[in-house]
Amino acid sequence: MKQHQRLKALSSAMFLLGASALVQAGGEVPQAAATTGKAIPESVKAVTQARLTAAEKQDKDWLQVNGGYAQTRYFPGKQINTDNVAKLVPKFVFQTQIMESMETAPVVVDGVMFLTTSYNHLHAINAVTGEEYWHYKHKMGPVTVYCCGPNNRGIAALDGMVYMATLDAKMVAFDMKTGKVMWETQIADPEKGYSETMAPVAVDGKILIGTNGGEYGIRGFVKAFDAKTGKLLWTFHTIPEKGHEGVWATKDATGRDMKRNIEAEKAELAKSGGDFYKTLGGGVWMTPAVDLETNMVYFVVGNPSPDLYGDIRPGDNLYTDSIVAVDLKTGEYKAHFQYLAHDVWDLDAVSPPIITEAAGKDGKKQKVVIHGGKTGHVYVHDPKTLELIRFSEAMVPQENMWTLPTPEGARMLVGANGGVEWNPMAVNPTLGLTYAANLHQPMTYHVEKAAYPGGEKLWLGGAFKVIPGEDQWGRLAAVDMNTGKMTWKADTDEPLMGGVLATAGNLVFTGEGNGHFNAYDARDGKKLWSFMAGAGVNAPPVSYTVDGKQYIAVAAGGNTQLNFKRGNSVLVFGLPD
Repeated sequence: MKQHQRLKALSSAMFLLGASALVQAGGEVPQAAATTGKAIPESVKAVTQARLTAAEKQDKDWLQVNGGYAQTRYFPGKQINTDNVAKLVPKFVFQTQIMESMETAPVVVDGVMFLTTSYNHLHAINAVTGEEYWHYKHKMGPVTVYCCGPNNRGIAALDGMVYMATLDAKMVAFDMKTGKVMWETQIADPEKGYSETMAPVAVDGKILIGTNGGEYGIRGFVKAFDAKTGKLLWTFHTIPEKGHEGVWATKDATGRDMKRNIEAEKAELAKSGGDFYKTLGGGVWMTPAVDLETNMVYFVVGNPSPDLYGDIRPGDNLYTDSIVAVDLKTGEYKAHFQYLAHDVWDLDAVSPPIITEAAGKDGKKQKVVIHGGKTGHVYVHDPKTLELIRFSEAMVPQENMWTLPTPEGARMLVGANGGVEWNPMAVNPTLGLTYAANLHQPMTYHVEKAAYPGGEKLWLGGAFKVIPGEDQWGRLAAVDMNTGKMTWKADTDEPLMGGVLATAGNLVFTGEGNGHFNAYDARDGKKLWSFMAGAGVNAPPVSYTVDGKQYIAVAAGGNTQLNFKRGNSVLVFGLPD
């Protein structure tokens, strides 16, 4: 392996999720909600359910943040391909008002791009020229508590409306043409530690949304709201009131001993009565996948609270660190699979699940649901039961796996950021490969007793610390979903945080924190093109076609969690005219 550059910004003694908890009252955020500008062209049509259903089968629009309900992040267009990608040039740069981390994946409808920024600005712009149509600035509530940056990851669109969730835990619905606010509803109480950075999903007349806050002692959920009125339709709690102790699992998804003291945990549960479920965490950070054939919604659930101090939360802590399936119409539980029970390493499940096809246990091709874990494995599941079909070889180094945290600090790889962090993976269905952006960050895990702070500040029960002098780097890995083997890997100087795009032109795009935005050959990982964006490219790329010309777009705003250089730009690339 080549020598990797150390990431100086992360060589601090203590690493608390990359950012302190923030209580925000105003600050850079506008003091009054406002939409300014002009209406988008009449030629832009409403995003109907039919368009959303067929989103991944067309090569014109990018209608959902991860491409479509299956979330493959695969664009069927191949005008830009391995033969000509080296000729890509910038077509325009759109600069926002917010010089802060950007994790948005733009949605593109009939040549209009909808993009969000930190602090919940929403822009509608011309996707060919960068001309702005309208711009919304959200007015935050008096208290906003959040972890890991004031990010927003994008919008959903349905029937002439667009939808954005906010840092102060609201859902806001807009008229797509003008940006006028049509309704607004409170999703959860920000004073208890709830916030929203994820992009919602619009489906079947519903807007689905999860929640942040697993670091503050919330009770996680996925909720469905009526797309027209904002009325709450159903709620699935990721922490059940009863049964969260699970089956007292002693091994992780790969069969390794997690070193649990089951006897001590059962004694603590008998003493506590199990009434800690209301503060057990289980946030849902990323957009769910939806199978309209079966009416199943798939999502992954984050860490328990407190993150590292597990003594006061005995049991498996269901459904934390799990992939879960619920019924689209009712929110009723259907199935789950827990990767890691009683997590005390903050290795929550965050990268969004993908519905695709791969070999089943019998070797025959079938529908599967896959997830890239912070553990560094890609997990392949049966979609009906979520039974684990296979897991990939480790994409990044693993050492001392499941060493328990100590007051002095215990070293373990992977570190608390992964593996695959929130980064969305991509799939090339023709090649049978999935592509994952990984981090390598050696850390020590420290534990200390910590009482519930009431949702006002981080409730970690310790800390994870980066280790001065040890290299930190990134790896784009291509994994054969049929075998679990890595077919190629491309290493980067810094940990990868942002996401991946695959295209029918046999290309894979992803960005780096140092500002490089790269294109690789999907078949062998050879780097074919790179552009210096001037700020961290820590957002998922997208692709779309307007008037017969294919474009690639990505945000370059840096990242709070890894302290990559901030910016305020969305860059759009195409082939020379």
